[in-house]
Amino acid sequence: MGFRHTKAEILEGSLGVAFDDGLSQLTYGRVAKRLGISDRVVVYYFASKEELVGEVLMAVGVQLQRALEPVFGSPAKDHFELLVRAWPILARAEADPIFALFLEANGLAASGREPYRTLVPLLVEAWIAWAAEYLEGSLDHRRTEAETSIAMLDGLLLLRQMAGPDAATRAAKRMGIAK
Repeated sequence: MGFRHTKAEILEGSLGVAFDDGLSQLTYGRVAKRLGISDRVVVYYFASKEELVGEVLMAVGVQLQRALEPVFGSPAKDHFELLVRAWPILARAEADPIFALFLEANGLAASGREPYRTLVPLLVEAWIAWAAEYLEGSLDHRRTEAETSIAMLDGLLLLRQMAGPDAATRAAKRMGIAK
């Protein structure tokens, strides 16, 4: 018997397709071609397109959370403090491909395209819950502050993707979260 591919290898290949070609082009066939395998192998590990896309989005989210955890060591008192900590990490060129995928997923969800219409709200909810863990106060206060943080960051990141890094930096400076 020859080499057996693992689910982790298939996921890594799927991430490569997503980053190179976009989420809208993520198919069993493209992943299989990238890895030089049969698309049946991909289907073996990811029984549905929803499962494949969901795992790709989760893997991207985990990468981003790992990048942010060092600056979120102690709880922030409010959304502004969280923004000040997060923006320098998120405003790096290395983060741009991650947010290009996230914004593509949002667009596909907004247009009603499955599995994005179902998955993206779950992903956003998970991000709100995750960010709330890094804020002080009551549960309601932390959730509201997390929602505010994410709304402001997503706006800046959309501006960064569409108008460029300089426009986002100017806006972040005007908001008082960047120097």
